[in-house]
Amino acid sequence: MKNYIIGTIIMIIVGVMVATYFFEKHPELTSPRQNQPIEKQEAKESEPLQLSPLQPILEDDSIGYSLQNDQLQITFNKGSDWVLVPVEKAKLFSGEYKGDEQELIENSYILTQKRASFLYTEGDSIKLKYSLNQGDTWEDSVVTAQYPPIRFRKVEFLNDTFGYVIISGDRTMSQEWTTVYITNDGGKQWKETTHPSVTRLIYDGGFVDENTGFLSFLILNPVEPDLYITQDRGNSWSKATILIPEKYHQIFVMAEVPFKEEDYLAIYINQGPNGDYEGGKVKGKFISNDKGKTWEFSMEVLPNDW
Repeated sequence: MKNYIIGTIIMIIVGVMVATYFFEKHPELTSPRQNQPIEKQEAKESEPLQLSPLQPILEDDSIGYSLQNDQLQITFNKGSDWVLVPVEKAKLFSGEYKGDEQELIENSYILTQKRASFLYTEGDSIKLKYSLNQGDTWEDSVVTAQYPPIRFRKVEFLNDTFGYVIISGDRTMSQEWTTVYITNDGGKQWKETTHPSVTRLIYDGGFVDENTGFLSFLILNPVEPDLYITQDRGNSWSKATILIPEKYHQIFVMAEVPFKEEDYLAIYINQGPNGDYEGGKVKGKFISNDKGKTWEFSMEVLPNDW
């Protein structure tokens, strides 16, 4: 009986040894990581994710930008090469903004062959990040060191030296504070102009030359355009006179930014958000022969003629 037990134990031990031998030799049963060098395993696990190619939002045939991957990048050759703009994406949209952050806020930036400029906030400051060499180097300037949360924002340059920034903030219902800043050195330093005596919401604004600028204001249900003009670089503002024919009273109610045309100024006045005259798309074109103080009706303008 004793010999029988010992023989059984020996057979079990031999069986286990044989099974172990064939298990280790079977190629399909070995550990999938066992034959891989540790260094290669770690390198594979730390490889960066492959990101989708950037798709430019084009400003013209070749210049554009992208906000993919939560970064602002710009291109000057249809996306063949990209330049990272050193500003956090969130700072481009701070303030009163309700969009999806898939495109930059209209008029809050300039992107041309000669200038790339982007308005952004940092704390309570409003700043401009800009490059004059297609992103090889970048500069920062402080438009204003302190400002309430902004709503409207616009930056533009008329030439290499003169530019303006228009911002509004601290909105309460249909009232807010609007400020115009100008620069005479290409954006390095900014000067605050005199505030217009208006607290309605701003609709749009801009300069047509270094002295003459305009601000257009609105209310929820406008009945007539509300356009203010400066002819001394913003040192003073006064309300422009717009002579609207009786036929168009309460039809053409919101003034856009004037522009130069031949030897006079012209402006489009649209129907506002509730206009229904001729489908709401027709605008009135007005002209001024006194540099923007007085405006007279010229013609109706269809969308294809804007």
